[in-house]
Amino acid sequence: MIKVVVVDDQQVMREGLAALLDLLDDVEVVGMAADGRQALDLLGHVAADVVLMDLRMPVLDGVEATRAVTRHHPGTAVVVLTTYADDASISGALLAGARGYLTKDAGRAEIAAALRSAVAGNATFAAKVSDRLIAALDAQPAPRVRAKRPRGLTLREAEVLKLIGTGLSNPEIAASLFIGEATVKTHINNSFAKLGVRNRAEAVRFALENGL
Repeated sequence: MIKVVVVDDQQVMREGLAALLDLLDDVEVVGMAADGRQALDLLGHVAADVVLMDLRMPVLDGVEATRAVTRHHPGTAVVVLTTYADDASISGALLAGARGYLTKDAGRAEIAAALRSAVAGNATFAAKVSDRLIAALDAQPAPRVRAKRPRGLTLREAEVLKLIGTGLSNPEIAASLFIGEATVKTHINNSFAKLGVRNRAEAVRFALENGL
């Protein structure tokens, strides 16, 4: 069972999400909180695999709460579920350590997939979020990938890392670069080893932090 804490300042939304998730066979809602501070207090008493986190909340907002969860409860993943899909909100949440970013028009199947993906160490983005990430990366100067390749990354490894940052799967990366999927996996394994990251979510955060 995936144990989930639901965090949202709107009671109707909290209770609605909890009821929705309770319909899933492999998900158990172990707590609810109205703000980031309550969420952190709750995590001190209950074990959770994933926190489903709103962003705009009083007392302690979702970005700061995500950063605190990542720091103090590294075994708990954070998936953001919010109304907002602007660049500042997306980058703030991902840099804070969120493993997924969905908007509140997501359906039950999409939320469930994001929770399962987060537990597996993977990143999941809503389509509109992926579009904004791709646009932001495409807007950067083309020479940047060549000029800034940290920790000994090759050009191809940096290109693959950039595409991971947009939320593409291995087959999609292979199609984009006109290389085989096995080659993509090799580049991913090599870049992860060089960067010291353990999964795609950490790779996305590294790409954002380093402007790839």
